[in-house]
Amino acid sequence: MTEFREILRIAGTDVMGHKKTYLALRRVKGIDFMFSNAIIKILNMDPNKKVGDLSEKEVEKMEDVMENPKKYNVPTFLLNRRKDYDTGEDKHVVSSEFQLTKDMDLRRLKKIKTYRGMRHQWGLPVRGQRTKAGYTHPPVKKHRRQAVVGVKRRKGRK
Repeated sequence: MTEFREILRIAGTDVMGHKKTYLALRRVKGIDFMFSNAIIKILNMDPNKKVGDLSEKEVEKMEDVMENPKKYNVPTFLLNRRKDYDTGEDKHVVSSEFQLTKDMDLRRLKKIKTYRGMRHQWGLPVRGQRTKAGYTHPPVKKHRRQAVVGVKRRKGRK
């Protein structure tokens, strides 16, 4: 048995060693609850095992499943990049590649001036949320977004 490690590096992300495996995998950008469970089921691992107790070989296998999910027959509905804009293939991106891909997609939407791209550019909600009340994001319009000052009283009144 290997010694317990307090901090473990999985797919370019530091993970606390005392967390359970299925929860710790979710700390990696691009890995959600379903995909972390799929990784654990594919590798026949105990989901409640602490990450600090994993061997180097197990960590390498997990990273390989993250990078090449098709090789392990992961269903396509679990992948986070289906029908990629550039290549048209189904793939799964994680960690810094995930953030880079997301930024490139937003940049493309802004460049071609789609509705979604413009909403991102203006800092407004993209998916149909209401903006009349309760939406506090970087101010664009002044209606309902100013800081609350309180009640102002005229001098001489008590």
